Amino acid sequence: MLAAVCIGSGATASAAPAPPTRPNIVLILIDDMGWADSAVYGSTFYETPAIDRLAREGVRFSSFYAAGSVCSPTRASLMTGRYPARIGITDWIGGDDTALLQPPKNLDHLPLEQETIGEAFAAAGYATGYIGKWHLGTGAYMPGAQGFAFTKAVNNAGQPAAYFFPYKDEKWEAVNVPDLGDGREGEYLTDRLTDEAVGFIERRRDQPFFLVLSHYAVHTPLQARPDLKAKYEARAGALNGSDPAPGRPERDAFTKVRQDHPTYAAMVESVDRSVGRLLDALDALRLTGRTVVVFVSDNGGLSTLANPQAHAPTSNLPLRAGKGWLYEGGIRVPAIIRGPGVNTPGRVIDAPAITNDLYPTLLALAGIPARPAQHLDGVNLVPLLNGAGRVTRDALFWHFPHYHGSGSRPSSAVRAGEWKLVEWLEDGRVELFNLAQDPGEDRNVAAGQPATAARLKSRLDAWRRDVNAQMPARR
Repeated sequence: MLAAVCIGSGATASAAPAPPTRPNIVLILIDDMGWADSAVYGSTFYETPAIDRLAREGVRFSSFYAAGSVCSPTRASLMTGRYPARIGITDWIGGDDTALLQPPKNLDHLPLEQETIGEAFAAAGYATGYIGKWHLGTGAYMPGAQGFAFTKAVNNAGQPAAYFFPYKDEKWEAVNVPDLGDGREGEYLTDRLTDEAVGFIERRRDQPFFLVLSHYAVHTPLQARPDLKAKYEARAGALNGSDPAPGRPERDAFTKVRQDHPTYAAMVESVDRSVGRLLDALDALRLTGRTVVVFVSDNGGLSTLANPQAHAPTSNLPLRAGKGWLYEGGIRVPAIIRGPGVNTPGRVIDAPAITNDLYPTLLALAGIPARPAQHLDGVNLVPLLNGAGRVTRDALFWHFPHYHGSGSRPSSAVRAGEWKLVEWLEDGRVELFNLAQDPGEDRNVAAGQPATAARLKSRLDAWRRDVNAQMPARR
């Protein structure tokens, strides 16, 4: 018999029955968090002890990729196990920038006929919950219609109105965060969503559960708790006075090269504290040993902006560019997995993986039969997690036939082994990089490696035909 355990604000866990045989799943999805935005991934500016702890107790991917360089495509891939281009969501829902080319139509919702990962877990008898940002449709296309029995604080846009209670903007209703009207003055959104997640875990502790905590952070608007912001203001000032660090040009844009934004840093720390509270709650409820925890971001950090006068929130160095771009800084993201089925804590997995893979991987960790007809673009990563083998994959692909406020232009990309090719769709120009020798993508070697460039370009063309990727058109 387990003794009662006090959790967080004073809630009490009663004696628990014998543990279920199937593990729980907690998927923590961060918005816009860059690959280098935690200490375990190399940051010397942000403090992230809880994320670092998760990496010590689990495995960390060094080459995990978001399926898209902006949020909605990646989130569609997470829910379906498919490439965004196959679904028809290749831009953030609401994006409609045009220039030399006319981008293709972007779906404004995730089709209900797609069997989501939420529906797969619900069908297997799991209690399912979704808290926070969705950005895959509104009305009839919210997470409650996609397999999640419990939902909380899901708004109709890609960002919150504000990070402080009451989380509303009278001039822009879509960004208002619902269901939190009982908040208090000064309450911070990241903290409140964590309260809701801990409450869900407490209520569902006696049955297997699948919870997605989808933080709005660290997306704009850049707003942070004053106590945390003050610490980073002092730290940023010590770097080089109060002036922002210089950046470097990126085609028609400008990329930040140093992490020194106090508000953003404080937002990162709030996310880290959220992770710590979740891990502590699992410990206190004695659920740690039977709970898989996944930590991942939906795209690279916002480090590149078309306006050279703007002060971007973060830097993704040594990776190139950031959110909106198909260079590594826009698509390579942090990814950590801990729990049953994950062996050799503290290990780093160098094999490339992508958002599509989480659907079949989490099913496998939960002992739920695979759904290959649904998650047909995902690979089961369990052999990598347990260290018993490898996964078979020829290449990874991206398709972003859109313009973005970061200065990025329509493009596609493919990575095969150490080679990566980026094609710019306005003029067909290609760039080829050897990521093993040049992870910062500083040296385009397409001219010196014409056979390799042609081979990857052919593979990219074939993949786009296979998934029926929609291309931009001349205006």
